[in-house]
Amino acid sequence: MQTYKNNWAKFCGEVLILAALFTLVQYLITTGLLNQYYQINLTSMCINIILSVSLNLINGFTGQLSLGHAGFMAVGAYSSVIFTNMMGQPFIIGLLAACIISALAGFIIGVPTLRLKGDYLAIATLAFGEIIRVILQNIDYVNGPAGILGITKMTTWPWLFGATILTIVVIVNLINSSYGRAIISVREDEIASELMGINTTAYKVLAFVIGAMFAGLAGALYAHFFYIIKPETFNFLKSFDILVMVVLGGLGSTTGAIIAAVFITALTAVLQSFPAIRMILYALILIIVMIYRPQGLMGNKELSRQTFGKIWSGRK
Repeated sequence: MQTYKNNWAKFCGEVLILAALFTLVQYLITTGLLNQYYQINLTSMCINIILSVSLNLINGFTGQLSLGHAGFMAVGAYSSVIFTNMMGQPFIIGLLAACIISALAGFIIGVPTLRLKGDYLAIATLAFGEIIRVILQNIDYVNGPAGILGITKMTTWPWLFGATILTIVVIVNLINSSYGRAIISVREDEIASELMGINTTAYKVLAFVIGAMFAGLAGALYAHFFYIIKPETFNFLKSFDILVMVVLGGLGSTTGAIIAAVFITALTAVLQSFPAIRMILYALILIIVMIYRPQGLMGNKELSRQTFGKIWSGRK
């Protein structure tokens, strides 16, 4: 009974904090205190959190190196625009279409590629990400390389906040479920998992599909905020950006993925006038992390009240 009360109190506290955060940001936007520049960076931050948390499910928790996450983001972006701008459907239909079609693409790509391991898997996912981009470049219906212009702006702070929280809640609860334990067992020892009767391929595909679904959601939000999408926007460098966030935050840490996404977004905003320096800094950050903190900022740990208590008391 006491445990139930503690859990309920924790849940209520988290809801109140999130409600206060949402209300504060919405007030700043409504009153104009948060100008367009900061709104763009806030949008990028939420989208990057969705991307990094979803890729962390594949790379961090499942232990499969995927380098084609931007491809699923492209599928979601184009799918949502086709349903909203070209077919006149509501935004929620566009978001659902982006999630479903991206998940389907993840399933189609994941079933054959996730039987591979290591470098072969990385090369295969990279290839599929580039294939998606090239296909979009050659479809006249979506204007090929020129992309789609004049997309209706439908992405607002409530949609961004809701999508970000939804992504985190779904993935955190998945990891804490029996499915999540099976997924983590694949990362720890795939052979032992198979001997224990776990269908490792099925769980790898499950993680891949869910990761692709949320990447598609991020793509839809991106398309309906920045007015324009082009195939080149979703090239390998975009997948590399997302991978940097995951590695920097710590493979297997949702909190780390969120912190790294916020940090990288802020760094990109500061250095937006110097794109070449930005890429050099990305490389340097990765080198430094790999040398001095190979497990990432958070490793596979999560921030919690217990973690803060240990830090405050000086315990490890």
